[in-house]
Amino acid sequence: MEYAAFADRTPDSQYRTILENILDHGEPVPTRQGPDALTLMQQTMSFDLANGFPVITDRSMARFWRKPIGELCAFINGATTLDEFAEFGCDWWGPWASESKTSKRGLPPGDIGPGSYGGAFHDFPTAEGGGFDQFRHLVEQISELPADRTHFVSPWIPQYQVRGAGKTPRTTIAPCHGWVHVRVIGGRLHLHMFQRSGDVPVGVPSNMVQYAALLLMLEHLTGFPAARYYHTISDAHIYADQVGGVKLLLDREPRRLPTVTLNDAGRAVTDIHDFRGEHFDIADYEPHPGIGSIPVST
Repeated sequence: MEYAAFADRTPDSQYRTILENILDHGEPVPTRQGPDALTLMQQTMSFDLANGFPVITDRSMARFWRKPIGELCAFINGATTLDEFAEFGCDWWGPWASESKTSKRGLPPGDIGPGSYGGAFHDFPTAEGGGFDQFRHLVEQISELPADRTHFVSPWIPQYQVRGAGKTPRTTIAPCHGWVHVRVIGGRLHLHMFQRSGDVPVGVPSNMVQYAALLLMLEHLTGFPAARYYHTISDAHIYADQVGGVKLLLDREPRRLPTVTLNDAGRAVTDIHDFRGEHFDIADYEPHPGIGSIPVST
């Protein structure tokens, strides 16, 4: 995949359009997190990577953009505990692994459970016993059978997500993102990430980065050049206490998206489990400044 020259790229406004859509048309709904959320169903973005990598420019992610990639790498390697997340530079999972949350689900403190992303991606339960490594299989299948329409990964283990009377889920948080469908069309990779639930001001920008980075990982490992990244949010929402910050973002003009590439260490990787956030470099990133903290509800 080759990026267009930075000066030739078109400023991208898809992310801000979703924010505008939610503010204009979203319905307020109650949430488990406390504040109501303005909610709008089925919002989609499509990024031609030649026009830039989807790191938002409406506010700066310069200090943080590698961390979501590290998180996805942790999930790919089966991480479900705070100690395992720490090995990948993820230091924000504490609120979801507290004793109050884990004890209700019969989990040890510090463990978000086998029904979480890492459990599903790396150790999906099988009828034969043992776990199925979805991402190892994804790379193998794309390489061996590129024309297939079945290059798919799911973070959802249904029997571990049950809720209601007499039912105990096996995770402290139901996966919000990570349904991945890959197609090879015209010899190039297209990756569509479906997201069940998206906190658009805070969580979605990180999800955009980590799954577009996955496309670059698959390009490197399979030899098929990356073409487009598609991002669909089923339940797209803005929490009531985020509205002020969102309006500040919408006062800013769109800017061109940056360049993200694998560095020398990343290009030496031959196994998807060996990628890390530090294997990616960014250039041509000219975002608007930060706007302070936008609340994130846990």
